[in-house]
Amino acid sequence: MSFRHFAAAAAAASVVALLATAASAATIVNVELWDSGASAQMMNSLAYTGTGPVDLSKATMGVKISQATAPRGVVTFKVTNSSKDTVHEMIVLYLKDPTKAPPYVAGDQKIDEDKAGYKGEVSELQPGTSGNKTLALQPGKYLLVCNIAGHYAAGMWTEFDVTQ
Repeated sequence: MSFRHFAAAAAAASVVALLATAASAATIVNVELWDSGASAQMMNSLAYTGTGPVDLSKATMGVKISQATAPRGVVTFKVTNSSKDTVHEMIVLYLKDPTKAPPYVAGDQKIDEDKAGYKGEVSELQPGTSGNKTLALQPGKYLLVCNIAGHYAAGMWTEFDVTQ
């Protein structure tokens, strides 16, 4: 093996090792998307306001997370839809101004993802299924939401903070 081939192989091995280390150093956040069943009445006044606490105890659907904070860097969201009969998704939104609610399109009953700091998602999970999303996140406040029509306003969101 020539020195050039040896150097190339060593460089490739270093890149693989670096990627493996970064993946293993990711913060893992378990996310459960839940609801009380398709027949449960959805509330429409439980959206994030940015101006204070929202009483999500009345929600008939929601987002539960294993931890509310993570250090800056790689975060893997392991998302499970625990519903028996409803499709859900999990979208990560960066809140540029946490004192304001994300832009909402009332006619569509959805957040305007393009204007709301969209970072990534685990899209349309069928009942009882799971998916993962790995993102590199900077410090700040984020929302994890289900943006299927009506779900966000019904309380299907949670705050998530990334620290220095």
